[in-house]
Amino acid sequence: MASSILADVTSNLPHSPALYALGNTDDEHGRLARQAARFGPYTERLFRDAGIGAGMRVLELGSGAGDVAMLVARLVGPSGEVVGVERDARSIVRARSRIAEANLRNVKFTESDVSQIAGEKLFDAAVGRFILQFIPDPKSVLQTLVTLVRPGGIFVFQEVSWAPFLALCSSLPLWFASVSLVVQAFHGSGASTEMGATLHRIFQDGGLPAPAMRVEMPMGSDPEFARWISDVLRSLRPQIERLGLSVEAIGNMDTLSVRLHEEVTASKMVAGSVGMVGAWSRKPVG
Repeated sequence: MASSILADVTSNLPHSPALYALGNTDDEHGRLARQAARFGPYTERLFRDAGIGAGMRVLELGSGAGDVAMLVARLVGPSGEVVGVERDARSIVRARSRIAEANLRNVKFTESDVSQIAGEKLFDAAVGRFILQFIPDPKSVLQTLVTLVRPGGIFVFQEVSWAPFLALCSSLPLWFASVSLVVQAFHGSGASTEMGATLHRIFQDGGLPAPAMRVEMPMGSDPEFARWISDVLRSLRPQIERLGLSVEAIGNMDTLSVRLHEEVTASKMVAGSVGMVGAWSRKPVG
């Protein structure tokens, strides 16, 4: 059911080369910080279970404003090191400022496209959250990462799956319209809205053993669930306009969060969020 709903939502929609559809504005950086506070515990549990720990040297892809890098920095501790890769210079300035405010001395950032990473010293692990979905050729990126991580090193990525979210909110008209619009905007911008489901194959195509995997999707009815999807739509507004997508079904974005909360509360149901698919594996030794 979920896959058929997703197909209906994205059918006949143009699909562009991948780009970071959410932009790099101050508002987007604020959204990322709020998202990190909500999703952080799930990412931390995934990274711990995959084996990320004290003393490790970790390469983190798609750093953005630095939220995942800071999470990993606390996992590896003062004896470890985190190198964050981000192609947007403005985001790096913001990330470095936040690292300094947090007094974390084991993190540094490098401005580079993830497909062009160079390194002189091997890493113990490579990690990323919600980044491979925006990369046109994630297989090639994994193949590059394999050369940068030591034998026995860890690869762990957390990526999206929107299909279960669509299925969950199919009986909530405003929620369904809002999530459908998000999926359409991502799809039309070239992002893979089901990257999580493809990780099993991408790991193997990239030269790694088949990964262990799991999916988690927070559920609830508090106002922050409504705010999250509203925030995403605000960041996607330029792409929605570029693609000529209709916003009639969701109405005024300035009041959307309140109306989403009212709908789910009145229904006595729960809303969800994007499915977070985690996959982890180790580079073969020898």
